[in-house]
Amino acid sequence: MDWGKTKTIFIIVFSIVNIFLYSLYVNQQDQVKNVEVLGSVSVAETLKLDNITYDALPQGEFDSSYISANIVKFTEEITSQLKGQTPTIQEDTTLRSSLEKPYAIFNAAGKLHQVEEFLEKYVYWGEQYTVWEVDEENHTILLFQQVFDEPIYYSPSAQLKLYYNRDGEVYRYEQRMLDAFVSFNRKKDLVTPFEAISSLSTRGQLRPNSTIKQVKLGYSTLVQFTENQVFAPTWQVEVELEDGVIENYFVNAIEGKVVDLKQEKLIEE
Repeated sequence: MDWGKTKTIFIIVFSIVNIFLYSLYVNQQDQVKNVEVLGSVSVAETLKLDNITYDALPQGEFDSSYISANIVKFTEEITSQLKGQTPTIQEDTTLRSSLEKPYAIFNAAGKLHQVEEFLEKYVYWGEQYTVWEVDEENHTILLFQQVFDEPIYYSPSAQLKLYYNRDGEVYRYEQRMLDAFVSFNRKKDLVTPFEAISSLSTRGQLRPNSTIKQVKLGYSTLVQFTENQVFAPTWQVEVELEDGVIENYFVNAIEGKVVDLKQEKLIEE
């Protein structure tokens, strides 16, 4: 047997097989891209037919990671740092405090102002919280704790609620918080803002004649234990309805699944 010729034949055959497999791979990738384009066009057409518009969306590559955190247990050492108020601890993880003198947090036009100043002066690690909503009916202001400058959506363990009187003055608050944040399993191929909108559209959750005001990245609870929690990157999609009402939807930024987040009470009154 002529091993030189046999070796040459094997090399040629393997080269042909590799070329064939590569061509199959390229064709498969093209088909996937075509499906993605068709899906995107379909969603875009659906939004157009329903007269759903959206402002400029965040662009670029998005990456984030899962995070874990511990639930803070408040102590007398912590409460001793709080001045101008009477704090009490409930069930270790909830801090309730009444101010000695109400603090004006609304201006003459009825808009929030000096919130950061209030948080810095009266709330333990107050700079970590950001305003989420004002409930004018119940005279409360809900704030979410932030990690890496991004909010943790609707985690009962990472909220601050301010109570204000008819004069727009905060007179007490309730606080729960997390610490010891650790990021892990970083993902570099997050769902894009448009894909998050697509997830909502394909599930029929976006109403006709509405406007998507913003798509913002934050975190939502993935796993909750007694003393710690795990959070996943989550897109917040803010939608303004035809009548001006604002609704918020949440989409897991790694899996693309719609997340149903509901507000829970900090503590029972």
